[in-house]
Amino acid sequence: MGGNQTWITEVTLLGFQVDSALEFFLFGLFSLFYTLTLLGNGVILGLICLDSRLHTPMYFFLSHLAIIDISYASNNVPKMLANLVSQKRTISFVPCIMQTFLYLAFAAAECLILVVMSYDRYVAICHPLHYTFIMSWRVCTVLTSASWAFSFLWDLVHLVLILKLPFCGPHEINHFFCEILSVLKLACADTWLNQIIIVASCVCILVGPLCLVLGSYARILAAILRIQSTEGRRKAFSTCSSHLCVVGLFFGSAIVLYMTPRSSHSQEQRKILSLFYSLFNPMLNPLIYSLKNAEVKGALRKILGKKRSV
Repeated sequence: MGGNQTWITEVTLLGFQVDSALEFFLFGLFSLFYTLTLLGNGVILGLICLDSRLHTPMYFFLSHLAIIDISYASNNVPKMLANLVSQKRTISFVPCIMQTFLYLAFAAAECLILVVMSYDRYVAICHPLHYTFIMSWRVCTVLTSASWAFSFLWDLVHLVLILKLPFCGPHEINHFFCEILSVLKLACADTWLNQIIIVASCVCILVGPLCLVLGSYARILAAILRIQSTEGRRKAFSTCSSHLCVVGLFFGSAIVLYMTPRSSHSQEQRKILSLFYSLFNPMLNPLIYSLKNAEVKGALRKILGKKRSV
């Protein structure tokens, strides 16, 4: 970097530009949501570990989803909460870049885990006799390991390209965390290559997986409609409905945020969409699985019953 270009050492996160009374209200509300996120996903993890009936591929993948949701929310929300009650809203540039990297990596991991979960449901309903052979523990471990590894390796590309850019201002990010599109606005060089990689990521990590999920559920729906008994259909639908709700919330908010023209949403609307993506989805996921899933509710009753008897 030459000339007048200098490396930014810290930036200011503007966050939600509202009056102080509303900031304290948002702090309380978002603190509650974050606590529910940690508690809900922690309960899901605890139930899966403690109840042997949940030691199946479906719940193995669900445990990874819970870990991702906890990590994803914890990457963005604590700094947002601190900024809501603080006058100093700066973040050092290196932690800011790390926040961007982890945000993208956890988002990609969630996309891929949701695809793996849809494949698991496809095998369970369309090939029930071969389920234990196809979804062996070795296959499950390989699928989850590959999802995590691919997510972090793919987002290393974003990290390398960002670090190659000269950053010379402005020293403000109009967001509540270091979201990649907002970070790129700090660069004093052409970011066309970064933008191309972001579009490629949206196609590979959002559109591709969503097509695979929809394809799996089209086959699942056809298989369910061939089931003769009403009870069998009901059980199959209830097994898949919770996963479909999570898929709809996650992919829907991500596609609206990253694959619609930027001019169609103001910056404040993009912040709200990011908040839905970063905080509300991780909070709602365990709630959806616990309300829609009889096995999870049964495991929770069993654990609570043991505690009462003691």
